[in-house]
Amino acid sequence: MINGADTAWILTSTALVLLMTLPGLALFYGGLVRANNVLSVLMHCVAVACLMSVLWLALGYSLAFGTGTGVIGDFSKVFLKGITAETVYPDTALPEVVFFMFQMTFAIITPALIIGAYVERIKFSAVLIFSGLWLLIVYAPVTHWIWGGGFLAKLGVMDFAGGLVVHLTAGLSSLVIVKALGARKGFPKKVAPPHAPWMTMVGACLLWVGWFGFNGGSALTAGGGAGMAILVTHMSAATASLVWMFIEWKKHGKPSIVGIVTGSIAGLATVTPASGYIGPMGGMILGLVGGFGTYWMVNMIRDKMGIDDTLDVFAVHGFGGLLGILLVPFLTIKAMGGPGLPEGQTMLSQFWIQLQGSVAVGIWSIFGCIVIILIIEQMGGLRVSKKEEIDGLDYSAHGENAYHH
Repeated sequence: MINGADTAWILTSTALVLLMTLPGLALFYGGLVRANNVLSVLMHCVAVACLMSVLWLALGYSLAFGTGTGVIGDFSKVFLKGITAETVYPDTALPEVVFFMFQMTFAIITPALIIGAYVERIKFSAVLIFSGLWLLIVYAPVTHWIWGGGFLAKLGVMDFAGGLVVHLTAGLSSLVIVKALGARKGFPKKVAPPHAPWMTMVGACLLWVGWFGFNGGSALTAGGGAGMAILVTHMSAATASLVWMFIEWKKHGKPSIVGIVTGSIAGLATVTPASGYIGPMGGMILGLVGGFGTYWMVNMIRDKMGIDDTLDVFAVHGFGGLLGILLVPFLTIKAMGGPGLPEGQTMLSQFWIQLQGSVAVGIWSIFGCIVIILIIEQMGGLRVSKKEEIDGLDYSAHGENAYHH
């Protein structure tokens, strides 16, 4: 039977998660780039959202949630074949079309996260080809493994709202594509600062609010589980925001708005996989660990390794999500306010399961991304010309300017 309350909550969560990409992520990333690249970032987010929606209906949803095998779904749900408004998704009280839409918003934001890695120097055609192939080759199989009844679900991997499915896949893929692209002109010493920190703050706040649908909606019901997921999500974000603020304050003498809201996103990413399995103290601990851990990783990737992951997608999302995944077994115990481990598991045995899942997803994300990049290189390449990069992608790629001085 379809439950009206559950359905209403997931419809609301669907809108909230779409808000995260349009306009949340678009504004968050748009404010961080140069003034002559802001429209290209907005264009990337809108175009990716549209393309992923069409591909999800045509094939992606079926590959992710079709019966299939333990590795990949089948073609039984292509274009929602055989599914009506009255069809109930198994093990829920939701119309399958509502479940489909909710999952579509995840399929939209995950490749959109990768946009932050390659902004200011990639061809628009490459963005479309990469994102489309990535959805089908990387995202859909991993989703099936964990949420579609695949082999990692059978293994017992705990990933409530996407530490592996969303954040680790996007984070590792970001590292692969930026290594293939190369650094921006002038990196690391002559990179322009964010052109509109206020825009980044607005985008981050939209992401924060939208994340309540992201994590709370993943309960797939309107009960106390959704409420707890939202509570721990908020506490993690608030804690990590303060961590970033105080680190910057001590290190540079002044706390920045870009720093505090980057901490917010780090806390949100870190708590995502654990949000349905922990209590409030667990949320704060993940915010603390995620805040310090992602700040350290930003410096490691940018300064120590010299990788131009432009907007720190791996450090914030990939590493943050991984921390959340690996800490779930230690924070879900009843002594920490969580509901407890799965029957028959200990903290160490569940940690081993989480680690196996992380390795499998990591290897596939890297391999799939390499294959996609090799295909794109044969179709015209990834990177714009030096002149286009210097002029900015707003006018060179799209014939428009965000600002007229």
